[in-house]
Amino acid sequence: MAKKSKANRIQVILECTEHKDSGMPGTSRYVTMKNRKNTPSRMELKKYNPILRRYTVHKEIK
Repeated sequence: MAKKSKANRIQVILECTEHKDSGMPGTSRYVTMKNRKNTPSRMELKKYNPILRRYTVHKEIK
């Protein structure tokens, strides 16, 4: 019997919330993995935004 793939771990994209509101060109996005079983809701992390040069809240998109 074949092993089951890592179906619970999925790849997610985090996008800066403050950057969209600022009107500056470009976007700050990070790609990470999450366990769908442990965190069924959308992720929200503080990450560094190199365009704004500070730590901002990044939310999961899609």
